[in-house]
Amino acid sequence: MDKPENYRELEQSIHTDLKDKLTYSQYLHLSEVLGAQELRSEEHDEMLFIIIHQASELWLKLAGYEIEAAIKNLQQHDFRQAFKVIARVKLILNQLTQSWSILSTLTPVDYLKFRDTLGPASGFQSYTYRKLEFLLGNKNRKLLEVHRHDTEVYSDLQRILTEPSLYDVVIRQLSESGFKINQTMLMRDYSQPYQADHSVLEAWRDIYMSPDKHFELYELAEKLVDIEDAFQNWRFKHMSTVKRIIGNRRGTGGSSGVVFLEKALDVSFFPELLNVRTEL
Repeated sequence: MDKPENYRELEQSIHTDLKDKLTYSQYLHLSEVLGAQELRSEEHDEMLFIIIHQASELWLKLAGYEIEAAIKNLQQHDFRQAFKVIARVKLILNQLTQSWSILSTLTPVDYLKFRDTLGPASGFQSYTYRKLEFLLGNKNRKLLEVHRHDTEVYSDLQRILTEPSLYDVVIRQLSESGFKINQTMLMRDYSQPYQADHSVLEAWRDIYMSPDKHFELYELAEKLVDIEDAFQNWRFKHMSTVKRIIGNRRGTGGSSGVVFLEKALDVSFFPELLNVRTEL
């Protein structure tokens, strides 16, 4: 009997007897992952809402994992590996930005049908997001309070708050490469919000004026700008998606909602790298 045109024969080498062997599902713990969608209403679109946010948490976890690796790479002067993982973070952020477009298919009326079941739960309480922001340099001790109820998470965020961020490590690289960086920038309290410094601006200006001479630092600068740009796109799409779905309602976590998210657009991780464009 002739096989259908679109029939694909199962290759004999494919493993079919998987008893007592590691399977794809076991390796990825898919029973736990795919069983983690606990609906609190009978509304169809709640599944979309949960999966988008769960998937986002995984991407944010990976982004934080890669930034921690980049910090270690730069401390070890391994620029090549740092470039690789920073480039990956940019693509992760692009992926996260795209996910808001999927969530935008949730209409205001359909969201309101199950929104009250969230109680005070909010993305503002995301540990992976807070960790990523701290790693990139947006430090704020007050933001720890929302995580105080979770001892393990609170402890990890306290650690990251007091350690140098990616940009702090980059600035030390500038100093070790011979640029005159103010000592206060190298000895600062890393738990405090970063403030732009003229000596750092001047170092970037010299690097951008002589990119061939300082190619690794020049390339690093552009990789950081990629992160800044991708993160801002993610923030903007987040804000616009929230505005589309709930308008100017308060957030479930108690924030002012869109107004609060708009303020985040004014926060820069690497301010001198944006300001240096004006100086060139």
